Amino acid sequence: MKRKIAIFSLFATLLAMIFIFPVFSAPPIPVTLDPKLIPKFTNQLLGPPPVWTYTVDGSGAHVYTIEVKQTTQQILPTTDVKGNPLGSTTVWAYAGNIMGGGYYAGTPGATFEATRDLPIKVKWINNLKIGGNPLNHLFAVDPTLHWANPNGIDHMLAMQLAMTLGAPPFPPGYNGHPYAAPGTAVNLNPFLWNAQSPVPIITHLHGGEVQSTSDGHPDAWFTPGGQHGPAWNSIDPADTNAATFYYPNAQPPTTLWYHDHALGITRINVMSGLAGFYLLRETADPVETVLKAKGILPAYEMPLAIQDRTFQPNGEFYFPSVGINPEHPYWLPEFFGDTIMVNGLVWPNMDVKQGWYRFRLLDGSNARFYTLSFSNRMSFWQIGSDGGYLKAPVQLQQITIAPGERADILVDFTNVPLNTKIILKNTAKAPFPGGAPASSLTVGEIMQFTVTATSAQLAFNPATSLPAPLNPTLTGVAWPTLPAGTTNPRYLVLFEVMGAGGPLEILLNGQKWMAPVSETPKLGTIEDWVIINPTADTHPIHLHLVQFQLVYRQQFFASKYVKDWTALNGMPPFYWTPQPLNPTLYLKGAPVFAPPNEQGWKDTIQMNPGEITVIRVRYASLDGTAYPFPAPTGPGYVWHCHILDHEDNEMMRPYTVVP
Repeated sequence: MKRKIAIFSLFATLLAMIFIFPVFSAPPIPVTLDPKLIPKFTNQLLGPPPVWTYTVDGSGAHVYTIEVKQTTQQILPTTDVKGNPLGSTTVWAYAGNIMGGGYYAGTPGATFEATRDLPIKVKWINNLKIGGNPLNHLFAVDPTLHWANPNGIDHMLAMQLAMTLGAPPFPPGYNGHPYAAPGTAVNLNPFLWNAQSPVPIITHLHGGEVQSTSDGHPDAWFTPGGQHGPAWNSIDPADTNAATFYYPNAQPPTTLWYHDHALGITRINVMSGLAGFYLLRETADPVETVLKAKGILPAYEMPLAIQDRTFQPNGEFYFPSVGINPEHPYWLPEFFGDTIMVNGLVWPNMDVKQGWYRFRLLDGSNARFYTLSFSNRMSFWQIGSDGGYLKAPVQLQQITIAPGERADILVDFTNVPLNTKIILKNTAKAPFPGGAPASSLTVGEIMQFTVTATSAQLAFNPATSLPAPLNPTLTGVAWPTLPAGTTNPRYLVLFEVMGAGGPLEILLNGQKWMAPVSETPKLGTIEDWVIINPTADTHPIHLHLVQFQLVYRQQFFASKYVKDWTALNGMPPFYWTPQPLNPTLYLKGAPVFAPPNEQGWKDTIQMNPGEITVIRVRYASLDGTAYPFPAPTGPGYVWHCHILDHEDNEMMRPYTVVP
């Protein structure tokens, strides 16, 4: 009876809305800055991002205080190729005190320089407001998605109304403006809903081994006015617009990064500027000891955050606000910018000396993959991945990184003649791997290196100079170094639900975010996750808490598998746990085992279309010892696609570690 009443109430609301409100017309076609008018390689990358500093509390703990605020930044060159001025860009910045004195606010945020086994606390503050008034989001919040939703908008009703009436053009979108006739009841006027303000945030340390209370759970968001998501917590008493997290830093040295992770709006919060590096070092790191002895560290190390963006003619970021399906009027399956930004500068140049450099690469884009190589075809060496050093150094001429992935590489400019200019190129298609080629006029080029001087480094060869094994947690001849799991494999299917205009949502194992938790690994055990991808895209799948190892990939008969899987379970989306279907009988060809540059600890891995990808996961520290925190305690963890547009529309699931 209650269900009938609810359906009648929804129908009555829709009927009233049809007669009360006009159908909104589509917003005008946006005008964006032609990327070919932006001069390349005039921006100068003079050094790495600044480094955060800390205070010491009464317990002796190092405490960082980082606020999120709005500011402006000169990301574009100051003039275009015709000499016309190019404006600054409004960004949302991580801001705080930095080493050497001073206060920094910008994108990317300043870098955390952390030391293994020296835990820290970080107080994250949401100051996205002017005075006491919360800011509107820079981009369109789509209230039809399952999202943080601080004002409690009924997202199912929002979807029904969008399908019936459309949505307000953005801007202003759903921002509480009085679209309706005066005197109309608010409960019959969803166009008085406010999705644009206040803005929820929550920071996630990507790749960090942390308790879920400090992991940046998507439902742990908080607003500048003190509204909290159901998973919000703080390890120390904090203002209502803040949360303090604890990072034990017990894992091996590696390149981590931090970024916003609020439910349903991660794509637009990161697009606004909320990302930065977290470099975890070890005092007696044998690799860095060699690099220092050879004169490479610290002067010749540079983290490089690569992100694609599109700009408006006035210099502001542009993010599309017209969806492809009426159910989600503002959401698109992927965002691909037409301009490349590196460390907050568009198409920069970096002057280098004739010597070795260490570059810590991060793909911080929403959806764009990068296949990177140098224009002079010189090779380079990869020494590290997401979770630390590889098993051994690997010489490459190109590398493909997906959103969320990191690569630690060494590049030798020693024999490059002075005044040589070398372009870091990108040949990855978008969407990856079967989309449009990267234009050499725009996103096919990342940045330029200009060799300007000699160096005083000593002779160095990664193959012979670095310690063996490169990573002491990856000893032994065989790969993977982790033994096979003691429990049954988990068979998990990536599934795309199609709408009238294209993808409507993308699901993990056919399940919605709110379906009951179905992945409950036991603390200390090893599991094989078999991810089955019948979609057309490569999905970078990221698991929180853990670093894992790639076992192999193998092609399969995707259409036949999906037909049989849906015959067994019905058609997604599911609000329950579907029956698993072993893909063994659907495999074709031979398994492709992990190549040398993927023989390392991973937290994000590329799962290609028409393939199964098998990863081996141990729910313990990388050396096999117990975590230095109670992993089963707290709101739990998540696993998701790191194409942020997918993550924001159901391609994320919770999981919990059980004792």
